[in-house]
Amino acid sequence: MKITLLGGGLGNPDTLTLAAWKALQNAQVLVGARRVLESLPKELTGERYPEIAPQKIVSRLKQAMEEGKTEACVVLSGDVGFYSGARKLLPLLDFGPVEVLPGLSSPQYLASRLGMPWQDYHLVSAHGLGEDQVDPVGEVRCYPETFFLTGGQFTPQSICRRLVQEGLGHLPVTVGENLSYPEETITRGRAEELAEREFEPLSVMLVENPRPAPLCLTGGLPDDCFLRGKAPMTKQEVRAVSLAFLSPGERDTLWDVGAGTGSVSVELARLARKGRVYAVECGEEAFSLLEENKRRFALSNLFPVQGMAPEALEVLPAPQGVFIGGSKGNLGAILQAARKKNPHVRVVINAIALETVHQALEELTKQGFTNIRISQVAVSRGKEVGRYHMMTALNPVYVLGGEGGGL
Repeated sequence: MKITLLGGGLGNPDTLTLAAWKALQNAQVLVGARRVLESLPKELTGERYPEIAPQKIVSRLKQAMEEGKTEACVVLSGDVGFYSGARKLLPLLDFGPVEVLPGLSSPQYLASRLGMPWQDYHLVSAHGLGEDQVDPVGEVRCYPETFFLTGGQFTPQSICRRLVQEGLGHLPVTVGENLSYPEETITRGRAEELAEREFEPLSVMLVENPRPAPLCLTGGLPDDCFLRGKAPMTKQEVRAVSLAFLSPGERDTLWDVGAGTGSVSVELARLARKGRVYAVECGEEAFSLLEENKRRFALSNLFPVQGMAPEALEVLPAPQGVFIGGSKGNLGAILQAARKKNPHVRVVINAIALETVHQALEELTKQGFTNIRISQVAVSRGKEVGRYHMMTALNPVYVLGGEGGGL
């Protein structure tokens, strides 16, 4: 039996390709989601079987083959190559010849209705996914045009509300409902405007961000990039080594404890551009500079938290990595708070005094951290003296790192 796996377009029969229409006309068996099958023209003569689970689709096809049927179509919505069931189904169709026919996808259709190209769309399916599987704000933050398939907890309204909460409520948003049907609706506005609107559950959404976060592959910005004042700041060379120790991922949640002016916080937010950085600082002047540096770099994923650690850490989400630039004598409690949130957390500590180095090694060992490392960063910088150049030494800094060993 020949099996044709085809994209059924947007639901309106007018969006079927000619090749798909010919295959449907010849098919004796039609299998797919009930909504997809009900949208097909009534004149098709093939028997319709509503199934969505791959194993049940295979069982239905094998039954049709045993009954002597020679042609069957499995109809998927949109295009077979765009977040469809084809990925799981194709490896199971090993009992007969299979032809795959593409279909019109929702990003193609929406772009055509808007009169714009779609080759630069960043494509995201948030349909039916959980918080740990997709971060809509992180996706929007990094690309000029982000297209969403919505559904489940991630509706256009909920995504717009998240954008508003994280300072991106001004971004232009387009929502498409019931695309290709007579009741099709396309709504355009700012995220803050659409955050109070309700839309159809299975809508599509385009968010435009004219200032996406740049891809940052390494850390160590020059010191003069930051506003400093009289507050302490981690120097460029020490920052670079500390970031290498911490190895932040693009989607990580990170803490910067004792953030000072925020030089490390800014670097972390640039590297974890789809993640979140919480910068904890108790000093008034330093906290003001931290907020100024956040604005200076336009980092919507950097969240200054004014307070004393470990108390200020209680409300923060679990981190993948923690940088500790200052502890006010609470290093042990800060490490405990991080491990309580994530037993496998990565930590990096900066220390100047030997007593702090001793305490850090003692706490890391006592609390079961593994892969404990320590390096001394001793930097000298060139300085012009008349027509000569001399090296001026900075205070040596110890960089310690470790990984939580679990509970």
